[in-house]
Amino acid sequence: MTGRGHGILLRSARLVGASDDPVDVLVRDGVVTAVGEVAGGDPDHVVDLDGRWVSPGLWDSHVHMDQWALVRRRLDLSSARSAAEAVSLVRERVQATSPARQPLIGYGFQDALWPDVPSRDVLDTAGADAPVVLVSKDLHTLWLNSAALAEHGRADHPTGLLREEEAFEVNARVSEVSEEQLDAWVGDAAAAAAARGIVGIVDLEMTLSIDRWARRVAGGTRDLRVRAGVYPWDLDAVIARGLRTGDLIDGTEGLVSMGPFKIITDGSLNTRTAYCHEPYPGLGEAADSHGLSTVDRDELIGYLRRASSAGLVPAVHAIGDAANSLALDALEVVGCGGSIEHAQLVHADDFARFARLGIIASVQPEHAMDDRDVADRYWAGRTDRAFAFASLVASGAEIRLGSDAPVAPLDPWVAMAAAVSRARDEREPWHSEQRLLSSVALAASTGGRTAVEPGSVADLVVTEADPLTADDLRLRHLEVAGTMLGGRWTHRTPD
Repeated sequence: MTGRGHGILLRSARLVGASDDPVDVLVRDGVVTAVGEVAGGDPDHVVDLDGRWVSPGLWDSHVHMDQWALVRRRLDLSSARSAAEAVSLVRERVQATSPARQPLIGYGFQDALWPDVPSRDVLDTAGADAPVVLVSKDLHTLWLNSAALAEHGRADHPTGLLREEEAFEVNARVSEVSEEQLDAWVGDAAAAAAARGIVGIVDLEMTLSIDRWARRVAGGTRDLRVRAGVYPWDLDAVIARGLRTGDLIDGTEGLVSMGPFKIITDGSLNTRTAYCHEPYPGLGEAADSHGLSTVDRDELIGYLRRASSAGLVPAVHAIGDAANSLALDALEVVGCGGSIEHAQLVHADDFARFARLGIIASVQPEHAMDDRDVADRYWAGRTDRAFAFASLVASGAEIRLGSDAPVAPLDPWVAMAAAVSRARDEREPWHSEQRLLSSVALAASTGGRTAVEPGSVADLVVTEADPLTADDLRLRHLEVAGTMLGGRWTHRTPD
């Protein structure tokens, strides 16, 4: 079903945020053309929704799509509560793997609260002759055994823990698969995303991906709209092509567009490299006690000025409060607008600056659930302004929700549930004063669209329950009956 010609009539739909009374929704040529009692029109297809709920389709505003596709096939380490448990999981996989020399890649460990210390020697006890590379949940740390360290030219590394730039470099190497294989895995991940009601993503993969996405669309991956970002090392190439944020990429049926200019200013909380005004506990006044600033003020201003003058909207990674202050300072000097990605810890004086400068806060609510215990330890006394979504909204700032997949699942319902409840796993809500209204969370997950109305693009999601009234558990696992992209179904469950 394409929605071309006479279109599709969605009969007996309940519109999220409107009256509970069912209405009909007519879609023609990829656009919603009528809502209400639709008479005549002779649509090609009539789909009876039988009172199911319809809302604008969902967007994930921060994804690393290649990494997400790869992680879906890696050893899951998220359950490990110690280095010993992680090694046990590796040992089990090694013993079950044939041939024995096959490299092993794992993902998802969080060592910030572990009672023991990960090291090359500890990982070597897993008994793997082949290289073993374990990627942390936040992608900012890699844990390698001796074989992997030797393979990557670091045989003399004392700990086997690689952080930040060193980790990014090695992770890029171990993530190398054939373009054909990666395209197939991304296609599977895109279809899975559509099955969760997703119509679009902002892909902030660290390698330039606009041409890969064009190839994928030509090869049949047409389940998502994609805004593909660019990092400093590819900035000149994008500027030379004359691409500006929002430009559609030729040959992609209008599905792929140039995304933002992404630049990283600090590390992450779990690695204690998020750049903060106050030192991390136990580090005193050591050189790195405040975390890691990866770009200085003048360099950041220079990049923002160059990118924005070429028509590329900035997206600035900032997690610690000092990094957020730096990012806001630079964005104010340049006067270019844009977004701050993550905004996890914000100084009290900086909330209002988001609104005043027109800077979007692009946040990932499930990170708050993953990191609440780490934050309570390493940001003790400051967590009232950590993952402070309600404070950002109250200041007048625009927010967008995302996952940072693979750091959290590519599932906007999970993000919305975390934002609305501030709880998971039957624990008490964490800083419940920072909850978002369900209507605000939904609007922040749909690109700002709040209603299905005539003239709007027919990017829609059909659900079995009203997401504005579903409790936390149901919202996390909300049943999606259908997803429509530009008037064609990308996902439908059997009636």
